[in-house]
Amino acid sequence: MSKVYIIHENEEWTVHLTKRLDELDVPYEEWHLDQGMINLSEAPPEGVFYNRMSASSHTRGHRFAPELTASVLSWLERHNRKVLNGSRAIQLEVSKVAQYMTLNEHGIETPKTIAAVGKEAILSASKEFEGQPFITKHNRAGKGLGVQLFHSVEALKQYVSGPNFEEPVDGITLIQQYIQAPEPYITRCEFVNGKFLYAVRVDTSEGFELCPADACQIGDLFCPVGEEVPEKPKFQIVEGFDDPIISKYESMLEANNIKVAGIEFIRDETGTIYTYDINTNTNYNGDAEAAAEKYGMLEIAKLLKTELEKTAVTA
Repeated sequence: MSKVYIIHENEEWTVHLTKRLDELDVPYEEWHLDQGMINLSEAPPEGVFYNRMSASSHTRGHRFAPELTASVLSWLERHNRKVLNGSRAIQLEVSKVAQYMTLNEHGIETPKTIAAVGKEAILSASKEFEGQPFITKHNRAGKGLGVQLFHSVEALKQYVSGPNFEEPVDGITLIQQYIQAPEPYITRCEFVNGKFLYAVRVDTSEGFELCPADACQIGDLFCPVGEEVPEKPKFQIVEGFDDPIISKYESMLEANNIKVAGIEFIRDETGTIYTYDINTNTNYNGDAEAAAEKYGMLEIAKLLKTELEKTAVTA
């Protein structure tokens, strides 16, 4: 029987989707690709395949899950299976450099960024930002890995030579322009089937590592740490969000055959938008969605059901 296959490495993030698939009576099977094998001489099963592999898999002990996933996706695409978020999605998921080049190609502004390998190269790159604050982050990241704010090259030198320096899993550290926002928040735009679903305002006043998923508290959030503010939701869906950047995002996703994504941006004091992250393994905040009565995983489940029904018709 044809079914939906969910490619992932984290059950805590996947259970929200399988719950929705159960509600819609959609048959599915999970492929947890932290390890395994592919017989390239055999054809894959029939069905619809949805890739939810995460760049941060190595933080959960699944170091080579993205590499295995990339091989599986190549195999599926060779046999013309229906794949949502295929090979191009995994390429962008594991490389901020690839993300920025793709965003720039579509006229989307990103912060000034230098990619460096090795401590000497990192320090050399930071001199490009002399006299202004800058941040470091990991090229292959997720969950705000390696995000640090520095106000001087000397401060970075102490960090790089100290015991707390985080070595990126792919060896590439990004040194990036720090965008000063007038208020401590970023905006994350969610897309399903390549179309805008909603925008969520994310409060960053408590630091860098924030995740919309219920299982954690994703995004490389490098906004300023603001002054204390009254208790308020950390994630809040923005009603009626409308901005020309949305059409650019949709065009970029279509060109890269990406159906599901969360894209994060920040505005500076002049209102200029800087986009800094594409999450092809996107998660949603349950409280924010309940308050707005908009549900990302339900929309993904509906999309998967529709695609599965299409495959049944053409079989």
